[in-house]
Amino acid sequence: MRAVVCPEYGSPEVLRIERRPLPRPGPGQARIRVRAAAANFPDVLLIAGRYQITVPPPFVPGSEFAGRITELGPDCPGFALGDRVSGTGLYGAFAEEIVAPATNLAPIPPGVDDRTAAAFGVAYRTAYHALRSVARVGPGDTAVVLGAGGGVGLAAVQLAGALGVEVVAIASSPEKLSAARSYGARYLIDHRESDVRAALRAAVPEGAAAVLDPVGGDLSEPALRALGRGGRFVTIGYASGTVPRIPLNLVLVKGLQIVGFQFRDIDPDEFDRNERELADLLADGRVAPHIGATFPLADTARALERVAAGRAVGKVVIDMTA
Repeated sequence: MRAVVCPEYGSPEVLRIERRPLPRPGPGQARIRVRAAAANFPDVLLIAGRYQITVPPPFVPGSEFAGRITELGPDCPGFALGDRVSGTGLYGAFAEEIVAPATNLAPIPPGVDDRTAAAFGVAYRTAYHALRSVARVGPGDTAVVLGAGGGVGLAAVQLAGALGVEVVAIASSPEKLSAARSYGARYLIDHRESDVRAALRAAVPEGAAAVLDPVGGDLSEPALRALGRGGRFVTIGYASGTVPRIPLNLVLVKGLQIVGFQFRDIDPDEFDRNERELADLLADGRVAPHIGATFPLADTARALERVAAGRAVGKVVIDMTA
């Protein structure tokens, strides 16, 4: 099979295509013929050796995929050969075949194509759990979404709309803001062209209920200032490359809450509820990922360079059938 291999830590340009033997599934595992995979910012960090978890090279990067089961190991109840599934993992998705634990797989709903299924997983699960169980927003609330043109940010814009939440979208280009508008954002702020603090004050003079921040850097403080009393600031990641420094007096004066997002911190009952609701939203077609660019396997490095440079609008997908 063909696979993208990271032979040493570095930028995406170090990646190369290699022929590798087919992986064989062990107990509780399945082998999947990958039809599509999604490129994410953590993939870039993993390749650079700068992620919170390191994988010794050489390794096959890629954390989200969709395809069809071609082989099952022992003890894989609930799945059969030929089932269409999507899945996530730390690495391994940028290959024509992948072996994954059955516990990491989910059936693809009828009518959902492979590219959509591959692009939906991590970004939409992150955004939905963050909105539902961390920010705890609902109808009538307003949420500020940073990085609103990226994978997690644009997912948050869509899902907030499905929850009846008004969105203030902050992004770095007219193209990204146009995408946010098309998915229901009410207020649009280009942080490269605007005074973000003043623009937020005009958009939400009474203060927002929540901020979702997958970006960090210089945007975090003005977004925090835009919260109303008792508002929640949800920190998800630092795509800007800079961890923000927050003046704690802002938290004290308004009684704000700053909460870090991790899947493992979600109450198990709420987690299961959120997963069911999200699966229904996808199956019903009420939400779907915005796929801003598609590349063949041979151009995976170019796809990741787009993600690393912050030029991706929505999700970037590797199409294995191209």
